[in-house]
Amino acid sequence: MVTRTINGQLTSTTGFEDLYPFEPHYAWINGNKMHYVDQGTGRPVLMVHGNPTWSFYFRHLITGLSDEFRTIALDHIGCGFSDKPSAKDYAYTLDQRVADLDALIRRLDIREKMSLIVHDWGGMIGLAWALDNRDRVDKIVITNTSGFFLPASKRLPAALWAIKYLAPFAVPAVLGANIFARGALYLAPKTRLSQSVKKGLVAPYNSWRNRIATLKFVQDIPITPKDKSYARVQKVDQGLNALAPDQLMFLWGTRDFVFDIHFLEEFKNRFPQSRAHVFEDAGHYLFEDKPGPTLDLIQKFLS
Repeated sequence: MVTRTINGQLTSTTGFEDLYPFEPHYAWINGNKMHYVDQGTGRPVLMVHGNPTWSFYFRHLITGLSDEFRTIALDHIGCGFSDKPSAKDYAYTLDQRVADLDALIRRLDIREKMSLIVHDWGGMIGLAWALDNRDRVDKIVITNTSGFFLPASKRLPAALWAIKYLAPFAVPAVLGANIFARGALYLAPKTRLSQSVKKGLVAPYNSWRNRIATLKFVQDIPITPKDKSYARVQKVDQGLNALAPDQLMFLWGTRDFVFDIHFLEEFKNRFPQSRAHVFEDAGHYLFEDKPGPTLDLIQKFLS
């Protein structure tokens, strides 16, 4: 069982410990304590989650791949069992996330080429790091995410717009009522989640202060050049073609209310020769909807 008191609030895996039986690891990263999973031996596979999930989202992959690979899944600062500092004490920007990821990789002293599995905001974070470290990257599995600005055919969903721009609504709704993490339990998967899985997904976001990242991730979505992360996303957007098509595999749930088929089509326009597997009956939480089929495809791709 994993147990930590974060901002005075007890956080544990009680009620879903059988789903997440992994030994906790911690590292001091840029002044904060970061939690991560490190299971198995072999070629390293690093899993980078988004908002509002944490390493729990990759539990099927950790279990299924760790017999053959060294599987590493971090909790971003503000997420999972990592520290959750205030916005005054931590930047909560894309640049900071990429710096944290790089610091963890250096701390783990990973010197061989590694593969990445990325989802949601983890896609932009992981791709930004990969473009800065192309000689250290083997393969990348890209799932329901982005590596560019909003496609021309896609508008920012109204709910995200309200959270990003309407602070009088967003602060009490996201930090107080936890609508982002709780709402995702019903909007993100196509299948109905069990109570233990629901508990696992939201367990770390158990107080006002411990939900800070779920708000800041949305506020950091770059729409105009005035946004702090605009320049970094522009760099990723313009640099994607440096990646080789055979390095990439796309796995996509089409019932995603944010990273829908418009995003996959943009990726396919840029990488028409890369492998792509589309799941018409899966949503944003693809690994919750299709744990078996996605694991099989990833095993074959990485092997």
